[in-house]
Amino acid sequence: MTRAHGASAGEIQAFLSENFPQGRPAQVDYADGERVVVRLAFEPSQIRPGGTISGPTMMSLADTAMYALVFSAIGIVPLAVTTNLSINFLRKPGPGDIAAQARMLKLGRALAVGEVDIRSVGADWPAAHAVVTYSIPPDARR
Repeated sequence: MTRAHGASAGEIQAFLSENFPQGRPAQVDYADGERVVVRLAFEPSQIRPGGTISGPTMMSLADTAMYALVFSAIGIVPLAVTTNLSINFLRKPGPGDIAAQARMLKLGRALAVGEVDIRSVGADWPAAHAVVTYSIPPDARR
């Protein structure tokens, strides 16, 4: 699955920081074309009633992790877009940093499919599990 011209964690981080200035981007800790680890620092605005990290926060992190995974596999392709995101919320993560680990399941010419586990940093069990599909634009295909 790994492609030689995939982007590094640093290149992905620079792209996210430059192109998504509206909020603090997640931190790309690791990227190798088949797996990425992305961490999101806790902010009080992420908490929903009941004292848990909100679903939209975890969905956004899952989507960001898959975007980073696509970039790590094929290079920076800004117009790669989410076509499907299915998430199961498994446990209530309390206030604190959360991390997503994404793994490529299939990388084709038109679509990339991956799975994402989201956990509170240091937790043994996932708080959420997502399956995410990205469409790869025709000009990025070979």
